[in-house]
Amino acid sequence: MKFRGTNVLVTGASRGIGSQIAKTLASMGLKVWINFRSGEAEANAVKAEIEEAGGKAETIGFDVSSEEAFVAGIKSIIAEDGELSYLVNNAGITKDGLAMRMKIEAFMDVINANLTSTFIGCREALKVMRKKRFGSVVNIASIVGETGNAGQTNYSASKGGTIAMTKSFAIEAATSGIRYNTVTPGFIATEMTSVLKDEVKDAFTAKIPMGRFGEPSEVAEAVAFLLSDHSSYITGETLKVNGGMSM
Repeated sequence: MKFRGTNVLVTGASRGIGSQIAKTLASMGLKVWINFRSGEAEANAVKAEIEEAGGKAETIGFDVSSEEAFVAGIKSIIAEDGELSYLVNNAGITKDGLAMRMKIEAFMDVINANLTSTFIGCREALKVMRKKRFGSVVNIASIVGETGNAGQTNYSASKGGTIAMTKSFAIEAATSGIRYNTVTPGFIATEMTSVLKDEVKDAFTAKIPMGRFGEPSEVAEAVAFLLSDHSSYITGETLKVNGGMSM
């Protein structure tokens, strides 16, 4: 794919979908900043894999839910590279439980880690990118942000909020040449879904028209497209990567 920019920050990139996004973007010629909160060893392993394949990468540790830490992280990237061309807000957590039993702490922890952090990233990216009147941001939401899901009131609220917020950023940033889009993965084969019992996997698979879980690489390719020059007239959109599950 063709990219006018040179570098990208991927939050929560030490494992799962985030690590695959980092590796895919690096393979396409971008310098990737691999963000992690606690998985430094895993982030270093992703960096090593990228470099062994001939790509460029750096690791950067900070908690995305901390405004001060996120702002400082972006400033350190600018200090080294002179710019930030692209941002992928991927970091997030789950604290599942039925709504009637959910503590407000569990609700707010997920909102802060998933939604507030995405707001901080989007806002700081806009401040930086508007100076060159160029940039692209992709926010990773979820199919449950569109459909809801039992036991995930907090998670679905955070991801539904991400979808709506992305559209607002897209409107505000359009005249500055900066695009904001969302990817909503369905059920993807990662460490998180690998622990599900077989009968649970079978029940979910039965609801997917394509008859299988998605691969992290399929999400990563969608992200790459939305960041790239090939989607230069696309902003404020939600790209569903769910095997047809939301139809």
